[in-house]
Amino acid sequence: MTCAFVGIGSNIEPEKNVRAAIRNLAQQTRVTGISTVYCTGALDRPEQPHYFNCVVEIETEAPPAEVKHGILRPIENSLGRKRSEDKYAPRTIDLDLILYGDLAMDAEDIRLPDPEILERPFLAIPLFELAPDLVLAGYNLRISEIAARLPQDGMRPLEDYTRLLRKENEP
Repeated sequence: MTCAFVGIGSNIEPEKNVRAAIRNLAQQTRVTGISTVYCTGALDRPEQPHYFNCVVEIETEAPPAEVKHGILRPIENSLGRKRSEDKYAPRTIDLDLILYGDLAMDAEDIRLPDPEILERPFLAIPLFELAPDLVLAGYNLRISEIAARLPQDGMRPLEDYTRLLRKENEP
C-alpha cells in the first residue's frame, strides 16, 4: 500500500460535493486522514463563489496513473465536473493527486509532487497538517518550511464541517 494525498476543491455546491467526493474516494481507497477544510476565494476570479478546499490522505495499491484516471476522474465525472478551456472556471469538484509516496515524476499529465504545493497555501497548509514531517521528493523541501512561508489570509477554517467529514469517515 502506498500513502498518497489528494487535493479536493469545489465552488459549486461545495458542501455537498466535497462530502460526496470523499465518500466515493473511501469506497475505492482507504481514507486515512482528512485535513481541515478551508473556505477560500477563487484564484484570480473574485466574482466567483468561494471554494471549499482540503487534502485527503489515502492508502492505495493503484499506481499514480490509475489513481488519476481510474479513480479521481471517474469521481469528478460522476459529480458533474465539466472541463473547459478555462482552467479557472467554477467546478462541482476538482480532485488532484498531489503526492504519491516518495515518488518524483514528470510524465505527460502527472507531475509528482504537484508543483502547486509550493505556491498554494490551500494545498501546503492542509498537507502540513496531515504530514508535518514530510519532505517533498524531488524538491528536498520540508512541508513545514513551505507552509510557514505561504500567506494564510483568506483561508477560513470550516471546523464544524471538517468534524462532520471526519466523523463520517471513521473506520
